[in-house]
Amino acid sequence: MELEQIEKNFGIRIARNGTWFHEDGPIRRIELVKLFAMSLSRLDNGEYWLVTPTERGRIIVDDVPFVAVEMTVEGVGEEQVLMFRTNLDEWVEAGPDHPIWIEDFPQTGESIPYIEVREGLAARILRSVYYEMVDRCVPQGPTGEEAGVGIWSHKHFFMLSGPLGA
Repeated sequence: MELEQIEKNFGIRIARNGTWFHEDGPIRRIELVKLFAMSLSRLDNGEYWLVTPTERGRIIVDDVPFVAVEMTVEGVGEEQVLMFRTNLDEWVEAGPDHPIWIEDFPQTGESIPYIEVREGLAARILRSVYYEMVDRCVPQGPTGEEAGVGIWSHKHFFMLSGPLGA
């Protein structure tokens, strides 16, 4: 017998700082949040859903579901590997499968860095972690592309600002 998936309103919201709320109260059990995070997905239309074998429900995400709270680096130059720890203790290595990018928000004047954690799910890179990245930036780009300021990880160059002089 196949179970029909029931759609529910879970009353869950993820705040910009990575705190998960249920009906306006913070979820304090980190193990429960980690369990929910494993069931999290994002649709092509940008909606976030918790999906289990028997039920699914839309949740509200203020920005992105995770926050990169720590960075470690192994190696140097093109060989270096940047590793980011999320607020849920998940480690992600920046590279072609986990890109880093910057989004500019003209209405606020902010430029916010992100890294993809899983398909369609990103982490906002905490400002202090971003400053650590900036300390490792180099004013160059891959051969054949306009030079800019960026950072290497897993032999992939992530442009963090436009062409030099722009």
